[in-house]
Amino acid sequence: MQIQRWQSLLLLIAVVMMGLFSFMSLGTISTSEYSFDFTALGFKVMGEYPDGLKPEGISTWYLFAVSILTAVLPLIAIFSYNKYKLQRTLCLIECLMLACVIIICASLAYFVVDGGVVVWSSLICAPMLSLIAVIMAYNRICADHKTIESIGRIR
Repeated sequence: MQIQRWQSLLLLIAVVMMGLFSFMSLGTISTSEYSFDFTALGFKVMGEYPDGLKPEGISTWYLFAVSILTAVLPLIAIFSYNKYKLQRTLCLIECLMLACVIIICASLAYFVVDGGVVVWSSLICAPMLSLIAVIMAYNRICADHKTIESIGRIR
């Protein structure tokens, strides 16, 4: 007997939030010379410049890789519903990876471009919302496991 209701929905919310985080703009960083569009894929220079030259952007492939991984892990956890230990382990790893995404994103925005003013998009809340959803799913997975164990003892 498997009980898998709310945790699947919570894990799906985490997948969607981190998928959006991985591919959409997280904000802009403005300096006196030019502005950057900040995404998980990197900093892309916005606009045209008087001399016709456009400075190159900065690649952040490692943030993209970690954010994609945080979108895939809950998806794997959804489909491993009959393996409680694996599902709980994946949720704990997901929490650790989400904390890494939050730290990497903040450090990139504030330390890569010197003297830049950061204007965040509302999507920057996605890792925190995903973290809350994964923690709630973990609690429900543990509760379901206890319920199934108690039903097994009654038999």
